[in-house]
Amino acid sequence: MVAESTAKKPVPMGHVPTPLEKAAAPIGGFIATAADTIVASFKPPFQWREYVQQCWFVASVAIGPTILLGIPFVALVTFQFNQVLTELGAIDLAGTGSAFATVSQIGPIATTFILAGAVATSICADLGARKIREELDAMEVLGIDPVQRLVVPRVLAASTMAVFLNALLILIGIGGGYFYSVFLQGASPGVFVDTMNVLTGNDNLVSATVRAVAYGWLAGMIGAYRGLIAKGGAKGVGQAVNETVVYVFIALFPVNTIFTQLQYVLGLVKH
Repeated sequence: MVAESTAKKPVPMGHVPTPLEKAAAPIGGFIATAADTIVASFKPPFQWREYVQQCWFVASVAIGPTILLGIPFVALVTFQFNQVLTELGAIDLAGTGSAFATVSQIGPIATTFILAGAVATSICADLGARKIREELDAMEVLGIDPVQRLVVPRVLAASTMAVFLNALLILIGIGGGYFYSVFLQGASPGVFVDTMNVLTGNDNLVSATVRAVAYGWLAGMIGAYRGLIAKGGAKGVGQAVNETVVYVFIALFPVNTIFTQLQYVLGLVKH
């Protein structure tokens, strides 16, 4: 009788997640992984060799797209802005507009494109391939933390190289603006250089650099997390890479807007 009464008891069902919980689960997992990455960044030993290799890898996949993307951005903004200045008879202020637009907006926004399309996807593909080959599981069995060994060097490399990519875009922007303004639209070379710091100062440059570091860290972190949870073989890795581009864009554009407004609200920059 006891057995029969026990058999008739309903079997407890597991918790069925709601749609909201399903949507929030990846966000929670990302925050947990990001926290683990921050903690692991200060744990010795630091993987210097892996970090240097990843810096070189990020540079190799990002410098070409940075140059190719920076030139049309400069051409678009410079020509449009200089057309307005020409109509107003103030073409000699081309240096002011070129420097301000490049440092404050073109550099960070174009860096966002490069980080999403080249850097984060390469990190995701690398870690995703290791995931489906069960290399990450093997490392855990051996007592090696994949976050400290693989994620931290890649995320810090993305942050470091984002600074150089932003600087490269600024150089391309100002150099291209000088070429277009002076040689094609009749601006004075000396006045172009003299007016570059009218609206742009060291505070703007520091702000752009800090934003580049934050964007690089966030893009690298998104790519690393998406690679760590990849599944479904090669098809799953490809899907993860495609999703990484979307996630990075979704994350970086609001962050860029918030950072841009916050620096003016807090008075960190003058213009």
